Amino acid sequence: MQKMDKVQIWGIPSNLPTDKAAVFRSRLLLAYNDIRPLLSEPLPIISIGDIRQKQQPEASPSGEKKSISDPSDIRYLPQEPLYSFKQLILPEETLNAIRNAIELLKVEKTVFDDWGLRTIEPNPRVALNFYGPPGTGKTLAAHAIADYLHKTILIASYAEIESKYHGDGPKNVKAIFAAAEKQDAILFIDEADSLLSKRLLNVTQGSEQAINSMRSQLLICLEQFHGTVIFATNLIENYDKAFETRIQHIAFKMPDIFCREKIWQAHLLPQLPLAPELSCTDLAQAVEDVCGRDIKNAVIRTAVQAAIRHTLITQQDLINTIKNIKAARISVIGNNGNLSQEDKNLLLEKAKQALMHSSATTKEDTHGR
Repeated sequence: MQKMDKVQIWGIPSNLPTDKAAVFRSRLLLAYNDIRPLLSEPLPIISIGDIRQKQQPEASPSGEKKSISDPSDIRYLPQEPLYSFKQLILPEETLNAIRNAIELLKVEKTVFDDWGLRTIEPNPRVALNFYGPPGTGKTLAAHAIADYLHKTILIASYAEIESKYHGDGPKNVKAIFAAAEKQDAILFIDEADSLLSKRLLNVTQGSEQAINSMRSQLLICLEQFHGTVIFATNLIENYDKAFETRIQHIAFKMPDIFCREKIWQAHLLPQLPLAPELSCTDLAQAVEDVCGRDIKNAVIRTAVQAAIRHTLITQQDLINTIKNIKAARISVIGNNGNLSQEDKNLLLEKAKQALMHSSATTKEDTHGR
């Protein structure tokens, strides 16, 4: 059997800021992925960590040393969290719900081992679903939890899990959970609406069967998983009842005036050329129904314009920019939500045709394999 090469990089300084370390790690992984098609089988194992995480390979009972990674880990490597709990600006109710959920990990030994509850729950876990409008801090919160627990975070999305080949979707779900547990990482699955939705009835096509298989595999993985998994979704109405009892749902709402003021303060850094009269309190009051992402984008766009014009960033500039961002967002939602019945029927027909085409393509790909 051909020997598999191992590439291990343990050189990221422990005092490097987490965002810089994450960028460095990401670039190394991208470089590796670029050369993978040129490599012969078996592919080398790559493992990237910082100096403080370096560990010696474990010895097996037979005396042989185990490698830190295995081939199944190559696609799913965790990263250092980009944000901390200090950067998390949410209503106190939401923050308390998050803290209470993750405190389980701190008392696990007492509750499940000393008090014997592991006999009725062999795999205690924290399974959370952050749901709410885009830009309200769901991804930031997942990173903050990983930082709070001093763990890395493994990020995946539904698009990465889904496969055009029948049978690969459930395998991907299983591989992601296995990689997160093995590497003691927080698992964050973004855009998870389709994964948590109700399983389809009266299945007639292979693509529908594949979706049901992924959802069934997810249920199995949740039951067997020992760790923390966080889903991020936009809606909660159409979830499968089987998930309702296994996941704690935490709502992420649009920030109120107090949170908006804190978000403005966090983004208007002292290095920016700010006009003296600028007030975060007034900015929070001036425009309602905007999320943290809207505010971040408003600050960036206004700063770019100020740099081009060689002027200060004024309060009115920021207000005008965020009003435009809000108007564009509402316009998109309105255009999608106020369709005539004729337009709805046309879109439905196009969706059906696309689904049929996708199913046909999948069958061809499957036979071609």
